[in-house]
Amino acid sequence: MEELKKLYTQYYGVQPTMVKPLTQAGSARRYYRIQAGGTSLVGVIGESIEENRAFIALSGHLADSGIPVPRVVAVSDDELRYLQTDLGDLSLYDTLSQCRKSGVWDESAYNLLAATMHTLARTQVDGDCGLDYSVCYPTPSFDLRSIMYDLNYFKYCFLKATGTAFHEERLQDDFERMAADLLTAEPTGFMYRDFQSRNIMIADGKPHFIDFQGGRHGAVHYDVASFLWQARAQYPASLREKLIGEYLDALRCYYPCIDNLQFRQELNLFILFRTIQVLGAYGFRGYFERKDIFLQSINQAVDNLRELLDIGVAAPYPHLQSTLQAICNMPCYKASEPRTTLRVTVYSFSYKKSIPSDNSGNGGGFVFDCRAVHNPGRYDEYKSLTGMDTPVIEFLEKDGEILTFLDHAYALVDASVERYLRRGFTSLQVSFGCTGGQHRSVYSAQAMAEHLHRKYNIEVLLIHRERAVTQLFTPQ
Repeated sequence: MEELKKLYTQYYGVQPTMVKPLTQAGSARRYYRIQAGGTSLVGVIGESIEENRAFIALSGHLADSGIPVPRVVAVSDDELRYLQTDLGDLSLYDTLSQCRKSGVWDESAYNLLAATMHTLARTQVDGDCGLDYSVCYPTPSFDLRSIMYDLNYFKYCFLKATGTAFHEERLQDDFERMAADLLTAEPTGFMYRDFQSRNIMIADGKPHFIDFQGGRHGAVHYDVASFLWQARAQYPASLREKLIGEYLDALRCYYPCIDNLQFRQELNLFILFRTIQVLGAYGFRGYFERKDIFLQSINQAVDNLRELLDIGVAAPYPHLQSTLQAICNMPCYKASEPRTTLRVTVYSFSYKKSIPSDNSGNGGGFVFDCRAVHNPGRYDEYKSLTGMDTPVIEFLEKDGEILTFLDHAYALVDASVERYLRRGFTSLQVSFGCTGGQHRSVYSAQAMAEHLHRKYNIEVLLIHRERAVTQLFTPQ
């Protein structure tokens, strides 16, 4: 941070009076708002010099092309830090939060989304003109290698992590057929690559684009799919179709003869590919990095996948289609519908990796701290085991501390469940944490889930977050 302050001082000639860290997203880059008087810039610390160079070069080119992006105004000598213009804190995703909650997409929301689609088309075509793609990182184009990388990311970080059965050779054959089809799509231009509502800032009532450092040359369909089928954005199908029309209207300014039907067919393939890619990313972030928010997003991505399978987009790839259908049929990824009955979600977790967030919007629920209970993880014979293994269960139950602990937890949760059932509430979350999320919390969460299902015959979703284990208890 001190180096950023020095860079700001060199650029403006005055010491900054305020340096504020900004919320970090999925990448390793760190952002800071730096101010002096009425002047505000965003300082960026990026660990990859090549990625920094790509963003800086693309920022200059796009800004010079009239695209609304932040302009880089200063770069450190070591190229690990730079300053860019400040577009504020309001993202398109945040702007549309009330629409997602209410399900009502009013005229102002539509106009903002339509402006985004028009600006996207202009970015892809005008941004392509005169761009030296050799500046792009890690690759200058959307090519066979990058496609296979994403498909294999899905295979290893999602399919294998969830235990989904598949035939390695048949799946690879389908991957290669899909890649060949993706590479024939036209028109091509500047592919933003990570075009989604969190990367669109609203400044002066208009959309501005950030985080395009992964940009490259490729089919324009990719960004349309990324944006409109972003799992957490929750755009209704009818709204998506209207926005595709807005996009095509803008694209026809450059390609008057574009064929609607062909574009839509190719777009469906990119939607399928993007959904598969997103599941790979969610699998890695959730099952391997133990970031709960990504696990919670999987269901929304699977809902998108289910729609695509219903219209036969994956039919040319039979083994991939059957594998994806198997995912959709998994109990833990069942179709998201408005709930009319109570579901209790029970977590085990490690305090070192944060308390689980609540995707229902209700703010959490019970969090029980198991760390005062005698820890079997202190003994060598239990270190490789979990709270689901018989030796650990016997250790905890013989010691007895955890049984007394759970009796108190049962009493508190039971009272809430009974009240929730009477009042027609549909969501309650209960979390058990310990040091590593392996022994005491796992035992407690398992016991609580089984207790609630047995006593009240309600739906209970059990998630051992640090173990990447999910189990759904359904009413009998």
